[in-house]
Amino acid sequence: MPEPQQAPKQIKPKGLADYLEVMSKAVFQSGMSWSVVEAKWEEFQKAFEGFDPEKIARFGPAEVDRLAQDPGIIRNRRKIEATIDNAVEMQALAEEHGGDFRKYLRSHGGFEGTVADLRRHFRFLGDFGAYYFLYVVGEQVPPHDEWRASRGKG
Repeated sequence: MPEPQQAPKQIKPKGLADYLEVMSKAVFQSGMSWSVVEAKWEEFQKAFEGFDPEKIARFGPAEVDRLAQDPGIIRNRRKIEATIDNAVEMQALAEEHGGDFRKYLRSHGGFEGTVADLRRHFRFLGDFGAYYFLYVVGEQVPPHDEWRASRGKG
């Protein structure tokens, strides 16, 4: 019998790179085996330069081509491009909120509003990815079983 899935480890983000890394992990895990993504994550960190949003935001076609051929990561071109777009968007939203991405996250009046806005602004971030992201970065989320039930997945 398989072991029950454990909740992911939570972090205290120290900057935008921490937020972008967690979000990018949610993006790449979408539709994939979590164990495959986890096994490759150290290579992701190298390939995406520590998830520094300023560096990633400047990635162009040559970097996308390089990453799409890197066997150390999941070579999904659309998710690679989404990571770059998400870095740009994350910087813009942080700037709009006084340079504080956490202020952006807390500006929606609660979990459902935050999820809706995350999905509107960020590529490849679905309901579960948004839940995972918010949970890992230490934001308030409903208990997982209640959240799943509210999505008809009880």
